[in-house]
Amino acid sequence: MHDALRETLHTLHNAAARAQRPVPRLLAVSKTHPATAVAALGAAWRGLEPGVRPAFGENYVQEAAQKQAELAGADFEWHLIGHLQSNKAREAARLFDWVQTVDRPRLVEALSRHRVAAAPPLNVLVQVNIDDEASKHGCMPDAVEALADAIRAQPRLRLRGLMAIPAPDPATRGRAFQRMQALFSALQARHPGVDTLSMGMSDDFAEAVGAGATLVRIGSALFGARPASSPPRG
Repeated sequence: MHDALRETLHTLHNAAARAQRPVPRLLAVSKTHPATAVAALGAAWRGLEPGVRPAFGENYVQEAAQKQAELAGADFEWHLIGHLQSNKAREAARLFDWVQTVDRPRLVEALSRHRVAAAPPLNVLVQVNIDDEASKHGCMPDAVEALADAIRAQPRLRLRGLMAIPAPDPATRGRAFQRMQALFSALQARHPGVDTLSMGMSDDFAEAVGAGATLVRIGSALFGARPASSPPRG
């Protein structure tokens, strides 16, 4: 795992250098991997990049809750990167530092209502269905502006930017990344505090960095194949 992390960080830095862009943040996608693997990667990460707060992405609220309970005391940053049902908003607002998959006004209101005042504002990304795929969640590109305005109106939320999972076809992926970069630039012009464009995964993150990603979501390149038996979902 230490070698996989070292190689991923090396590739990430090289991709940023080639594109003449800042090095993006790394989000380790830990869904379906046990808390022991998260702890091991977190320790290796701090060894390679002292001062960095390791960040982990989970798809399911229940699975994240279980891991956080097992890792009580670990100073990790937690991101929700899976679709969030409105009835899970209360727990998500409590458990996560970031929710990257906000795609409808109802969810904006629910997350804000359930984020406790003692906690920092919840960092939020608008998920965009950039290729209009029926199987994918996310708002349409033309809905980003209104949804971003709704987030900015909530004092318990902090609008940070955009997230997308383009279609896996290499022939169209580059154009999708470019469209996301254009949406991101337009959003920054309206909301100067916006700073995060989350796109790129294990098989395409170098291309995403070249297109302007500021955060990449890496799972299999760090953890290997998913375990045969997965933790509880929900």
